[in-house]
Amino acid sequence: MLMNAPIMYRLLWCVLSGVPVVGLSIPCRAQQTSSRVVLLVDDHDVLYRSGTRRVLNRPKRCAMNPVVKPTKPWEVAIAWSSVYRDKDTGRYQLWYQAYAGNAASDKTRNCVVCYAESNDGVHFIKPNLRLFDFNGIKETNIVLVGNGGYSTRYANSVVYDPRDPDASRRYKMGYYDFGIEAGQEGPGLFIAFSPDGIHWKKQNRSPLLRTSYGQQGEQIPMSGERGRPWAAPLSMSDAVDIFYDPVRRLFVYYGKMWIDGPEGGMYYKHAMGRTESRDFIHWSRPRLICAPDDLDEGYVEFHTSPVFYYEGVYFCLNQILNRGIGGGVIDIELMLSRDGMNWRRPFRRAFGQPYFIERSEGNHFDSGSIFTNATPVILDDEIRFYYGGYSQGATSADDTKQVSGVGMAWISRDRFAGVASASQSKGGTLREAVKDAGQVTMKPIDLSGIAGLTLNADASQGEIRVELLNRDGKRMPGFTREDAISLHGDSLRHRVQWKEHGVRDLPAGEYLVRVYLHRAMLYSVTFEFANR
Repeated sequence: MLMNAPIMYRLLWCVLSGVPVVGLSIPCRAQQTSSRVVLLVDDHDVLYRSGTRRVLNRPKRCAMNPVVKPTKPWEVAIAWSSVYRDKDTGRYQLWYQAYAGNAASDKTRNCVVCYAESNDGVHFIKPNLRLFDFNGIKETNIVLVGNGGYSTRYANSVVYDPRDPDASRRYKMGYYDFGIEAGQEGPGLFIAFSPDGIHWKKQNRSPLLRTSYGQQGEQIPMSGERGRPWAAPLSMSDAVDIFYDPVRRLFVYYGKMWIDGPEGGMYYKHAMGRTESRDFIHWSRPRLICAPDDLDEGYVEFHTSPVFYYEGVYFCLNQILNRGIGGGVIDIELMLSRDGMNWRRPFRRAFGQPYFIERSEGNHFDSGSIFTNATPVILDDEIRFYYGGYSQGATSADDTKQVSGVGMAWISRDRFAGVASASQSKGGTLREAVKDAGQVTMKPIDLSGIAGLTLNADASQGEIRVELLNRDGKRMPGFTREDAISLHGDSLRHRVQWKEHGVRDLPAGEYLVRVYLHRAMLYSVTFEFANR
């Protein structure tokens, strides 16, 4: 339901301010202005639009990629990562998985978590921490090692939680490993806490949440069967991506969940599972919430599905896996949800859309597989996505000839997708085709106490005008399209104005905001309300 009252906006943003942050560096807009940002990634806040089309905005890769390269003996392949940027100091902290495999003389060092930091998010250093050795080398940047169980420790999802009263638990990490439970080894979720993101303390010797581990086509266990504890249908698998949900005020873990095959055999394809926790220790029964469907090509499965929340939208940087190419290549599809439970895939390939982040061409660190995370970095004018990459498929970590690393790609602030004017509109009651023109009419919103209105839009090839309609859909005198001052150029913050009136002059009540686009693209609308 659309919240209309300015008080509701302020309350919402107060809830969102100061909550635990999943590696995000989000400035508290409620403390700066009482504002509400409407992203045009979907039509959630749109009443209707005419003569427009939605366009996905694909991130640009950093020219310095990869920003972290494998340079150490324990870094045969590096990929999985989490990032946190301190908004006060500007320091970036990066945790990344380093796989050594058989190069490690100690099984606990087969796959470790390493640490790097940066002042600009591009040039990273790997400090010699001397916390864990590798094959006798004491000066390493390793901050967490595995348990040395049946298989390898895997993933490293870090959540920075400034509100935790226990300073030793401000940094929280979830990862996959093997441990002993009731005298029997098994795979599952493990966690660790840290006061600084460098010195970590493991919190459990047995899995907090059992995961499934087995062979493709394996028969589904019978109810009451006890001989195969690792064969656990509808449970999470081996990847871990956790973020803090500021709406529900709890931690949410999204990751792989196996679905069964056409003949009922287990471990057919990965889908998207979800579990949640209020204390990061006790986790709910996992739920399957999204899976490949009839519109997908047969190869499509979700390698893992990291999620983050931003400006009223849950975004997923879904890893689309194709096992038929090079050991399982991965591209990134942008998925959307308004509640974190019901997911939509408007930018999938089946609809003729490109991938949000596509594998690069050639033999580069990210030309085979891309491993996203739940920790984008939100800056004043851009959003950065850090990701791991392999030059080959997802299962090729053992290949010492491949290239790997951690890269960064970015978009301008709030520009995940936009609505553009169509090159031509025809049909309906139009007597002749209309070219390069469109309009977006937003749902009614209470503009009582409105202080300003800005648009994130690109009108460098045309113009934009804004019109206000009353609740009945009639134009407001002084706020019509003809009264509007035309907007030109490309800006994240176009100030909406009219010739003789300002939004502060509006009588209290609900209005429909209509944005006219002529050879232009609209990404978001920001409503600013006067502080009281």
